[in-house]
Amino acid sequence: MKKLQKYSLLIYILVMGLLTAISAKAQPVTPDSVQILTLKEFYQLILQHHPVASQAELLTEQAKQELRMARGTLDPVFNSKLSRKEFGGKEYYTTWTNTLRIPTWFGPEIRAGFDKAQGQYLNPENKTPENGLSYAGISVPLGQGLFIDERRNTIQQARLAQDIAEADRVKMINKLLLEATKDYRDWQLYYNTMLVYRESLELAAFRLSAVRARVWEGDLAAIDTVEALTEVQNRDVMLQEALLDYNNARLRISQHLWAENNVPLELEAQTIPSVTDTETIVLSTERMQQVLESARTNHPDLRKVDLKGQQLTFERRMATNKLLPKLNADYNVLQRDFFVTPEAFEEEHLGSNYKLGASLSIPLFMREERGKLQLTKVKQQHNTLELAHTTRAVENGILAAYNEWLSLENQIALQERMVDNARTLRNGELTRFQNGESSLFLINTREMKLMEAQVKLLNLKAKYAKARAQLYWAAGSLVADE
Repeated sequence: MKKLQKYSLLIYILVMGLLTAISAKAQPVTPDSVQILTLKEFYQLILQHHPVASQAELLTEQAKQELRMARGTLDPVFNSKLSRKEFGGKEYYTTWTNTLRIPTWFGPEIRAGFDKAQGQYLNPENKTPENGLSYAGISVPLGQGLFIDERRNTIQQARLAQDIAEADRVKMINKLLLEATKDYRDWQLYYNTMLVYRESLELAAFRLSAVRARVWEGDLAAIDTVEALTEVQNRDVMLQEALLDYNNARLRISQHLWAENNVPLELEAQTIPSVTDTETIVLSTERMQQVLESARTNHPDLRKVDLKGQQLTFERRMATNKLLPKLNADYNVLQRDFFVTPEAFEEEHLGSNYKLGASLSIPLFMREERGKLQLTKVKQQHNTLELAHTTRAVENGILAAYNEWLSLENQIALQERMVDNARTLRNGELTRFQNGESSLFLINTREMKLMEAQVKLLNLKAKYAKARAQLYWAAGSLVADE
């Protein structure tokens, strides 16, 4: 008996040392120092300073400036040129030419100018009155450029490109938030798993202490202490593996956290994920149809294909316009001096002081123009096929995510019942053990089954949360708005 007591005392010392080491390695964060980072707060931090989010915002700014450049084709242009020639002591000529051109959105171009020229050897065509010659008029395209021209086509293309950039921005943000959501759910899963293993380890350690006491009293054999100690060690290993997964998940979370000026942030040690947003949410058939309809209209990929189709429509109009001859008519009213005088608007003046012109140009074979038109038609056919294929892919992606959503709902409900059953069996085994009808091995087995069921339930809930994010991402909506 003394030998048994000595042996039990030695086991007691070893167990106390083991428990001290376990407590040091798996010390939980004190409640007073805990900071909870919710998923919504996580999204806000990402959208504020993440480099990818900043790149996405730059797409909009880039398109805005490209539209500004396109509108520059309608800017008025002023030209001035002064020329003077002297040779052998003789003044040949001095000419000064000024022109103001004002393009208009609907095609014609308004022109105004002032010319002054003098000299002994001046070209008679360039001769002007002593005080110069001013003019104002208009140039009207009657063939190419009447309904659409390069200026209008460029601006329309830039406007559509702005909407395409917005679709690209939404797509980039969605992809970033989907990746961040999956990392957050993993972090949440490993944190909850760690809590389960920690609680299980504490139970095993408490049971080891109770077994040691009963061995000390002679109610149990000393070998039961080895059984309890082995279970403590096994659960300690499982906790350490969970801690490893949790710490690696924290690193992936930190990868999404940035401050101003591209300064990376680290997740503080006392920061933990929220554990209250893993509940199942019923998605009705009516709501699912709304998601599908919204995706057909607003999905970034579909928006891009549709907008490219609109761009091709303008390209086709432009290519068709190129088949028309270049026919332009110019009319300018002439007047002495620079200042406008009342007589410039009189009918007699308008009929006697003007400069009128017309020009015609047309390629004889139009191979370039006809080739351009046919190429645009081919591109439109390609775009139509791409739109049909992309629409089908988007719809199937949404339905696949929806099927996973429903399947996980059922699995979670079933697994919750399995957890309750496993807990009932564990509690019943404890009662039997207290009555001397069971063994420590059976209790540990029942407890391990309960722990496995709890961890599986946590995994299913994490998959379910990811499936929710996947569905909204597949629909092209912002994951942050789910």
